[in-house]
Amino acid sequence: TRGVAVMENGGSRLRFAVFRILAILAFLIIAFKLWDLQVVSSETYKESANRNRFRLVPVDAPRGIIYDRSGRILVRNVPSFAVNIVPAGLPEDAKAQEAVLERVADLLGMRAGPVKDSKGSEPTDAKNARGATSIKEILEERTISPYAPVRIASNVDRQAAFIIEEEHLELPGVLVEVEPLRSYTEGPLTAHTLGYVGRIPSESLQDYTERGYQPDDLVGMTGIELTQEDVLRGIKGQKHIEVDAFEREVAVIASKPPIQGYNVVLAIDTELQQAVEDALREGMHKANSEAGVAVVMDPRTGEVLAMVSLPSYDNNLFSGGISYEDYDALSSDKRHPLVNHAISGQYPPGSTYKIVTASAALEEHVIDLSTRFTCKGTLLLPNKHYPDDPEKAQEFFCWYKPGHGSLNVVGALLQSCDIFFYQVAGGYGDFQGLGVERLAAYAAMFGFGEPSGIELSGEAAGLLPSDRWKRQNYGENWFTGDTYNAAIGQGYVLATPLQVLNATNAIANGGTLYRPQLVYQIIDAQGNVIQSFKPEPIRELEVAKEHLATVREGMRRAVTQGTAWLIRLPGLAVAGKTGTAEYPALDEEGNLILDDEGNLPTHAWFTAFAPYEDPEIALVVFLEGGGEGSQVAVPVAAEIMRYYFDLPEPTPVLTK
Repeated sequence: TRGVAVMENGGSRLRFAVFRILAILAFLIIAFKLWDLQVVSSETYKESANRNRFRLVPVDAPRGIIYDRSGRILVRNVPSFAVNIVPAGLPEDAKAQEAVLERVADLLGMRAGPVKDSKGSEPTDAKNARGATSIKEILEERTISPYAPVRIASNVDRQAAFIIEEEHLELPGVLVEVEPLRSYTEGPLTAHTLGYVGRIPSESLQDYTERGYQPDDLVGMTGIELTQEDVLRGIKGQKHIEVDAFEREVAVIASKPPIQGYNVVLAIDTELQQAVEDALREGMHKANSEAGVAVVMDPRTGEVLAMVSLPSYDNNLFSGGISYEDYDALSSDKRHPLVNHAISGQYPPGSTYKIVTASAALEEHVIDLSTRFTCKGTLLLPNKHYPDDPEKAQEFFCWYKPGHGSLNVVGALLQSCDIFFYQVAGGYGDFQGLGVERLAAYAAMFGFGEPSGIELSGEAAGLLPSDRWKRQNYGENWFTGDTYNAAIGQGYVLATPLQVLNATNAIANGGTLYRPQLVYQIIDAQGNVIQSFKPEPIRELEVAKEHLATVREGMRRAVTQGTAWLIRLPGLAVAGKTGTAEYPALDEEGNLILDDEGNLPTHAWFTAFAPYEDPEIALVVFLEGGGEGSQVAVPVAAEIMRYYFDLPEPTPVLTK
């Protein structure tokens, strides 16, 4: 019995010893863990806790305001609601997270995730047809940090924003903020000039982030908003904030205020812009034209006083993100309202181009004031391989079938005689003409064939054809007939309305080609001028003053005696050049459109300046498919001149 008791006591002591060892080990482990938490890893855990509690967030800088030259606000910032999601604030449970995204999507009229087919992938037609990117796609594309807010929607409906705020306990990670929204006060009137802002396109995201932008920043997409982006954007501020478990700001630890972007004052006169649009719209209506352009500039400086391209669009549609339906309607419109035809439309300039042909021929001494050609309405250009066979000759026509008779260069400009300029450029018989290479060189000097450099995106260069160009693009030789067509702004020659006007400016001011400019001043928020307008000459024309004076005389007489007689305004001496340019067009069945006499449809052109002796303004009017420039474009220009110079409307003539 004693032996059993001894064994039991020994076993108890052993168990107690083991327990003591285990207890000591447990306390040692706890102590080590506490030491690790409080000493070794304290900074790590402290940093993690602070990361969950504190945020360093950027504060957007107010974007600069845009004014017209008289101080009228064209673009301003108005408050609107935006919804952001902080990815780290969303529930970790997949179903709970899905419920949050579905609820937000329902309130915002979006989708939580992409449309899926039976195989779990998004069909191509769904990608093409969807009206907005899903919330999940936005998060995947634009998340740079789990704690950085991602903009899900802008310009959110007030009621939806309030509901999200009311349900914030059930919508962790979802934030409602107030953000400035661009408001374009004149809408379509200045849309092509001002452009609009939008979120950074995904294909440009890397370029912008390298320049200090955040993925959700608004940037200029077109127009002045784009070209003056660095001026308008301002400098962001920062806030060091404390947030709660729902990622909502509860305290501001420190802050650095943002610096507002500079304001931009344009050379545009809004009242003149409205008058130009009214005149152009009325002219288009009368001519049954679906697209038109009118631009007014100061030929002494290159300031753009008005620029109208119709049809236009309302750039307010793009503020906060345009709907799929609105964008589809604009992009599928065959009249291309999103295109600024003044700088991007490329058309044969027709007879407005003759001011270049005349200047080049005079400067190269191909002709002088005594040189005369006879216009009989038609000209037979012999075939160079069969010069004695009249049946193989190519027939060229003047717009005036009876013919203009004998003319010099001034008479040819006032009557816009095609046959005169055919011979001047391409030669005829023993007379050696200017030739296409010299003609193209002078046209380039006048600004054709290259962008003008105006502060707008999407400017086209036009086209100056040559022998080499035709060989490369058509695999054909250049013929004399091609030079004939180029001489009168037809054939392969293409130009923008702004290029035609800039060439007119150079004629009007005596030989200086200026860069057209829209920005008149850059000022800060206090009204201090940071940068002021300065004329920027591109080049001086290598054309003698007396030759330019001859061309100006021809343009003046085109108004007093010739094709531009409809712009004879009492008390104002106007000089101008009409143009009617044929162009190929197809009907709905793919057939070439011709009139009853077999002629192609025509664009209507007119370019002018006034007053003749000391020009203050120059303008161009273009009506796509409008018909005769002398009958259609000139009256539009007359209305613009009347408004600018405050001239009375013509008194109606009463007939019995």
